[in-house]
Amino acid sequence: MEKFNIYAFADEADKSIDGQINAMLRNNLKGLEIRGVDGENISDISLDKAKEVKEKLDANGLITWSIGSPIGKINITDDFAPHLDKFKHTLEIANILGSKNIRLFSFYIPKNADIYKNEVLDRMGKFLEVAKNTGINLCHENEKGIFGDTPERCLELFKALPDLKGIFDPANFVQCGVDTLKAWKLLKGNTYYMHIKDAKKDGFVVPSGFGDGNVKEIVENYIARGGKNLTMEPHLAVFDGLKNLEKEGDTSAIGEFEYESNEIAFDTACNTFKKLLGEL
Repeated sequence: MEKFNIYAFADEADKSIDGQINAMLRNNLKGLEIRGVDGENISDISLDKAKEVKEKLDANGLITWSIGSPIGKINITDDFAPHLDKFKHTLEIANILGSKNIRLFSFYIPKNADIYKNEVLDRMGKFLEVAKNTGINLCHENEKGIFGDTPERCLELFKALPDLKGIFDPANFVQCGVDTLKAWKLLKGNTYYMHIKDAKKDGFVVPSGFGDGNVKEIVENYIARGGKNLTMEPHLAVFDGLKNLEKEGDTSAIGEFEYESNEIAFDTACNTFKKLLGEL
């Protein structure tokens, strides 16, 4: 396992940073792709809060691999200026936490996506210009509903913006009806790191290897190409039936996998993926 660096969105295990640290330690993970901190989004925390988080991570021998920001998750028609300010604040947070990477997106797009291509490129280009000379990589994740939700449009972004790096998320492609092996063939040369998440064609997220994301084959090829950095993003359904949270007549769309707590769902995702890695 030494040749792999496995990180996690540990806010899926616990909202508190202390609980996230415990989740990473018990699963022998190297650190965070930090997204939620004590109930706040990472891009909204204060600089003082960021310093507090850094001290706690340092004390436990953990790092911040990437900032799991929501940057770029607004409508392409929304006002850009305040979002650019939010990005600048996120850069400051990344600097304090010692993160060399920021995860971002390419804006929610109406169905006629191609007519917004130039606006997307312009906005992404402004992010890159602000980040220039900071030593921080901007990493685009394929995601449902954004411009880069297909491998072809992701590739357009990478060709037009050579400094933009790629995050490959198999489950997100499955949920967009994309064949992940074809997507990988197209994007492997631009993939900087991977999000470990699997899904079935019906859209439900499942533990790695149980879905249609071809996670094992893609991770195997990623590693063979020299890739080392993987972020656990479980997104596994937590069964809330015991808490009586459903409205009368509603049924949880969980399928064959259900978990009684966030901690169990998180640990299951980590253990399942480690087993998958052991089979490589």
